[in-house]
Amino acid sequence: MTTLVLIRHGQTDWNAEGRWQGQADPPLNERGRGQARLAAAAQRQLGLAALYSSDLRRALETAQVIAAELGLTIIPEPRLREIHLGRWQGMLSAEIEAQYPAEFRRWHEAPLSVHPPGGEDIPTLAARVLEAVNEIIARHPAQRIGVVSHELPIAVVLCRSAGLGLEHLRRLMPPNGAWQEIVLEGTLN
Repeated sequence: MTTLVLIRHGQTDWNAEGRWQGQADPPLNERGRGQARLAAAAQRQLGLAALYSSDLRRALETAQVIAAELGLTIIPEPRLREIHLGRWQGMLSAEIEAQYPAEFRRWHEAPLSVHPPGGEDIPTLAARVLEAVNEIIARHPAQRIGVVSHELPIAVVLCRSAGLGLEHLRRLMPPNGAWQEIVLEGTLN
């Protein structure tokens, strides 16, 4: 069985402002760097055999703190990126709601059916994230592996590991800097 430690990146100024980041690339803020240090200290106690990270800056900065603490090399994995939100990236909720009222409403009522303008939908996100995670599991049987990623990719993995459909994503989205272990016997569907 492989243990995955799913770690959400630390806070950015965009998180604090409520801006939708998607695949935009803001850096961690001071609070986010502190969250990364806390995650690193927690992992130091239990150790990791390898550390994978989304290639977006906020995730890589979080992973760099953990890697330095544990003496690991980061393995960048672009498929662990956050969902691409297209034209919604960098906008506040009120701005999205004003410019895209029908899509915004559906995002909250039936998110699996929404394709943000110029972005990707949740099923596409889930397919790429699960492909990456399944490859990581196959490479590291019976090891404890760190995976630094984002809110929705982590929620996808948590849903699938619990046998839940993606319609349950919202209740499994972790806060900035949070980590959670899951133990897997095989791959995720």
